[in-house]
Amino acid sequence: MSPILFWLFSALMLGFGAAVILNRNPVASALSLVVSFMGLSALYFGLDAYFIGVIQVLVYAGAVMVLFLFIIMLLDLKTEKSRRLNAVAFIGGGAIVLAFVGILVNVLGRSPFKQPFPAFEHAGTTEAVDIGMKLFSEYNLPFQAIGVLILVATIGVVVLSKRELN
Repeated sequence: MSPILFWLFSALMLGFGAAVILNRNPVASALSLVVSFMGLSALYFGLDAYFIGVIQVLVYAGAVMVLFLFIIMLLDLKTEKSRRLNAVAFIGGGAIVLAFVGILVNVLGRSPFKQPFPAFEHAGTTEAVDIGMKLFSEYNLPFQAIGVLILVATIGVVVLSKRELN
């Protein structure tokens, strides 16, 4: 991947990721998250991980975001009201961001990866087969745990959105 494209898609992800947090409107935040997912997908395509890039678009930018938008509209969330800025929280959050950026610059400065990564080599099978075998052998328990977590979250949304009938 060209370094210009890498930085373009990275900036796109970071910019729209910040927009997710800074937008007061929950629908605008969700749509910003979709654009951020698209930037991540483009980075996967640049790493020759086409399967993961397509799954990123189909599953996250498609299905999960449709679910988020459905929940936002089902719960009828309004735009957040403007409130007074808490100076202590703002300064503390800024200090944490500066510390994170400092650590990130330090780690990237010492990184041995000064040249681009080589292309991903397949062992005679397709990428989907490799991912599936690894997912259902080494990562079976976390995969099952995520499935249960999503089920619990879905049940929680249904319970929260249930209206009292009087």
